[in-house]
Amino acid sequence: MAEPQFLLDTNICVYLAESISGSLSERVETCEIGELATSSIAFAEFVRGIDWSQPFAEDTVARLFAAIAIIPFDQAAARAYAELPFKRHRFDQLIAAQAIALDLTLVTANPHDFGDIPALRVEDWSQ
Repeated sequence: MAEPQFLLDTNICVYLAESISGSLSERVETCEIGELATSSIAFAEFVRGIDWSQPFAEDTVARLFAAIAIIPFDQAAARAYAELPFKRHRFDQLIAAQAIALDLTLVTANPHDFGDIPALRVEDWSQ
């Protein structure tokens, strides 16, 4: 199994779960098993937005995150976060810090939200 190369932002996980973008699904399919991961912070945002009363909710989460590893936020990520410029969208900052600490490329539909973090590699697969 491959090592993680890409950290998926919350919006990318939502798009995948809802099959919003065909080009996104095509890009994801080019990745080897293990190359895709998400932050435990993004996972928390994702599951908070799920309508758990829907019969498909549990299956959606189980299917999506069977293929995408969830990486715990650790001390290295916390230290990277402490070095970032202060900004109101703290969840985005936490996810960015984790990508930096793990030397992963962040995949997001909102690259402009991360434009002030020069050490971060960002790609938008939603186009």
